[in-house]
Amino acid sequence: MKTELIQVGKTVDRHFMAGIEDYTGRVSHYMPFGITTVAELKNTKSLSEQQQKDKEGEMILKLLKPSDYVVLLDERGREMTSVDFAGWIEKQRHASRRLVFVIGGPYGFSSEVYARADMKISFSKMTFSHQMIRLIFVEQLYRACTIIKGEPYHHS
Repeated sequence: MKTELIQVGKTVDRHFMAGIEDYTGRVSHYMPFGITTVAELKNTKSLSEQQQKDKEGEMILKLLKPSDYVVLLDERGREMTSVDFAGWIEKQRHASRRLVFVIGGPYGFSSEVYARADMKISFSKMTFSHQMIRLIFVEQLYRACTIIKGEPYHHS
């Protein structure tokens, strides 16, 4: 199973970038994993929040295949423990399709992206910047891989 993260806009904080790069490398030892970045919109001052979400949504949807299992990282999504997330990932690994996680821009997702999603996951009731959640996501994906393999990274 190939796992993909689609994110809107580049990660600009060098500390986040270093952490994301580190955990991406770690995850790649366990499963095929890649990150695709949708270009951030330019000249957004003339666009409403809805127009921005719609334009970002169009770009996200172009990257998805009909067979993809699409999971939005969304504040209204299902919350899981790290162990539950690992169990869920393990079940998904046996599916023949690509598992795609999506992190939207600062205003979230368009209704079309919500309609395409198979699931929504929330990492907390708190709100994180869309830059920060990228690092949290790849760390949790790595943690899930180590839990699945029974390795000592995660302490119960």
